[in-house]
Amino acid sequence: MNHERPGRGPITVTVFVFPGVRLLDVTGPIEVFASANEFGGRYQVRIASADGKGVITSAGTRLSADVRVDDVREPCDVLLIPGGPEWEVLIKDDDLLDVVRRLHEKARRTASVCTGAFLLAAAGLLDGRRATTHWRHTRHLALRFPSVRVEPDAIFVRDGSMMTSAGVSAGIDLSLALVEEHCGAGVARAVAKDMVVFMQRPGGQSQFSVRSQVPHSRHETLRRVLDEVAENPGANHTVSAISRRSGISARHVTRLFHEEVGTTPARYVEQVRLEAARVLLETGDDAMAVVARRTGFGSPESMRRAFVRHLRVTPGAYRTSFRTTGTGTRGSVSETLAS
Repeated sequence: MNHERPGRGPITVTVFVFPGVRLLDVTGPIEVFASANEFGGRYQVRIASADGKGVITSAGTRLSADVRVDDVREPCDVLLIPGGPEWEVLIKDDDLLDVVRRLHEKARRTASVCTGAFLLAAAGLLDGRRATTHWRHTRHLALRFPSVRVEPDAIFVRDGSMMTSAGVSAGIDLSLALVEEHCGAGVARAVAKDMVVFMQRPGGQSQFSVRSQVPHSRHETLRRVLDEVAENPGANHTVSAISRRSGISARHVTRLFHEEVGTTPARYVEQVRLEAARVLLETGDDAMAVVARRTGFGSPESMRRAFVRHLRVTPGAYRTSFRTTGTGTRGSVSETLAS
């Protein structure tokens, strides 16, 4: 571990696979590195398995291996440990954990995707370090491995030579950060555009559409109201305006939101507007006043207050975060946004 990297030869990546590995945990990062090579990168990726044979992934797809673990003798620049849905079984496999430790000793950087963090933790490689994993399992990681400082909302975390990422597609975020580190922000940005993904994903792991989080309502009028807000967040969505359009009383509107959505109409509308503003800031260069007007905040100051209240970052800083993966010196996307 921590071997010096020679010259400007290929950037070597070893991906360790095992029966039950999650397919996208493997293929997502590999696609990033392959795309980087189209824009001047120098990645050389090999897939290693314990016996050099292919494995059956959790999706039922066979994945070929290039080399067996015992034949990996030279140091590699990056060791990637993907995860799998049966992580509780995997962390009890002493032979598997020994393989992880041996591969780690030959790597300048070790990174995990999703529940791959459990393998690193069970192998003792995350003791005293900051780490993350899929949001559904962060609590389990913290309880099972109390010596690991778990960051539940981070997309990826870098602590020294170790990197861990959140669920499944977050392996792409982590790999983009590695590309930026190895090849520069220009190459990473080209890869992100080529793959039609964010250069730096907004927020933390709680990134789900506001509308999609609302349980399906049996009340047709409320469903129509929710769709109207989502389709046109800049419109007038006060309780009285909703009442007039829907033909039900303001009191009934408020009661429906409480019972079906679990919040007030005003809070729901603000969440939708915040989401709409985030999209505009991520994808365009409109002035803050234009973004505020189009999303219903009215003024840049009102929008700024909403961003600080909910995201702990100003709209300007939020937009700036999309100029880089946020790999920086600390590596946690959630920290970059909150700073």
